[in-house]
Amino acid sequence: MIVTLKTGTKKLAVNEVIRRIQKLGFKPELSRGAEHIVIGVIGEGNKAVTHRGVFEAMPQVESVTPISKPYKIVSRVFKKNNTVIDVNGVCIGGDSVVVMAGPCSIDTKENLILTGKELKKAGVQVLRGGAFKPRTSPYSFQGLGEEGLKYLAEVRKATGLPVITEVMDTRQVELIERYADILQIGARNSQNYDLLREVGRTRKAVMLKRGMAMTIEEWLMAAEYILAAGNNNVMLCERGIRTYETATRFTLDLNAVPVLKHLSHLPVIVDPSHGVGVRDYIVPMAKAAIACGADGVILECHPNPAQALSDGHQALLPADMGAIVKDLRRVATSVGRTLY
Repeated sequence: MIVTLKTGTKKLAVNEVIRRIQKLGFKPELSRGAEHIVIGVIGEGNKAVTHRGVFEAMPQVESVTPISKPYKIVSRVFKKNNTVIDVNGVCIGGDSVVVMAGPCSIDTKENLILTGKELKKAGVQVLRGGAFKPRTSPYSFQGLGEEGLKYLAEVRKATGLPVITEVMDTRQVELIERYADILQIGARNSQNYDLLREVGRTRKAVMLKRGMAMTIEEWLMAAEYILAAGNNNVMLCERGIRTYETATRFTLDLNAVPVLKHLSHLPVIVDPSHGVGVRDYIVPMAKAAIACGADGVILECHPNPAQALSDGHQALLPADMGAIVKDLRRVATSVGRTLY
């Protein structure tokens, strides 16, 4: 349930509503808009609706709106304006489209430094790199761990690029947040609720990837776990779903972008590298993602794909990123947006 307060409501009157919510056993979630203060009444199921009259009778309350969806805080009903996440000066979810790029997994410091410098020169805003890698086979390369995190921090210092890397386990969160600017929750962990709660307790930006068999409602409910734990800096990442089609690695569901924009205020990123898994198709799908409203794309690149320890077949060349970014900027301009 959403309680919208009248324009100009003073702090004491706001606090009175908050106390009333808490006294009834619910959790208040405050959102300050340009004109109104909105307070979400968060609790199990729709029990809050039974107390609707209590809030309607308060003089500072303008309206009370039930939320029929199971997700509350991530809902566009709760917050009308788009969430914008500031990551070291890079704003994700605003007017500008963001490009993130880097290797699927960090293999050597030299490769990462070379990649970071090329991406900075190309106009990429965020460096990606996996230090801990969830792999289908237990015998595949699993990442360099903290050593890889140290390489990321070193390249960030040299280039000024914020860094994003994946966290796979609750025990890794404290370590990784010391090095990373954005914590990525991968597709395999997208419904690992203990992990979602743990990253929710941090204030680091979080990118929540869609599970390969996850409905949009399930995905938004997963995001709700993070926001309900107190972290509002969440972005969603479409990375392809599993269908009957075998021509590509997954089916990149670009329908999800406008659907999410309608249902939620959270920024939406698209990962065409994992979504299609075929190098020749990645840039066209990145363009399509921006054209349909995505707030950014995340791309895999490696200076020597043939020697990459994971996903080399879908890695772009860092040296080609300058031309790719220019193409993406033209698409962004054509739909009334800019690209950093």
